[in-house]
Amino acid sequence: MTGNGTDGCRVWHLASTRVTVAQGQGGTVDITQLILDDHHEQRRLFAILEQVGRTDTATLSAVWARLGVFLDLHAAAEEAIFYPALLQVGLAAGRRAGAEGETLDAIRDHNDIRDAVAEVAWHRVGSDGWFAAVTAANLANSDHMAEEEREGLTDFRRLAGLQQRHDLAVAFAAFQARNFAGVPAIDRDPESYIRQAEQDYAGQAGEDPRPRTTGSLNIGSLKGQ
Repeated sequence: MTGNGTDGCRVWHLASTRVTVAQGQGGTVDITQLILDDHHEQRRLFAILEQVGRTDTATLSAVWARLGVFLDLHAAAEEAIFYPALLQVGLAAGRRAGAEGETLDAIRDHNDIRDAVAEVAWHRVGSDGWFAAVTAANLANSDHMAEEEREGLTDFRRLAGLQQRHDLAVAFAAFQARNFAGVPAIDRDPESYIRQAEQDYAGQAGEDPRPRTTGSLNIGSLKGQ
């Protein structure tokens, strides 16, 4: 027999861990935390771009390609999963004005971010114009994240139960996993978005309070299907 007792314990521990994960031992995940995790990653990638030399265009291009897709995907996932739920819990709690105002601001911000991401593509990587466009995207995204963290995410943790936040987190993660390669960057009309989300909610009276992932806020439509 080779190896020592410590190695044997380590192998057993790893095997035990794999079994535990495979069997799915439960636990919860919170959609507000997933969104915060995304925000952290976005900030990290923008910081990397600021520290890469201007002449290293291959790295700049690769990092931005990843970040640009991520920004569009994050916005699409929030619009499909999070903001319909924020409107629903706001209506249920008698806080229509607050929920609508936060959602209006968020959809407008998403449009600004999408437009800023699209602007980067018009400039040569590493040029002054390219860095200026990336900075504009960073500023638009930073303003949005700060407002969302201060308002929408905080309100949702107060108004939504842990089970609902878990169920939405699973849907959010699944959406991003299915669309990892990116989604069409399509601006939305904020007022129409809210009207449709509220109509969907009214149509679900007496049914599952979680937002549908089909219908007018169709996840599939975000994939161009």
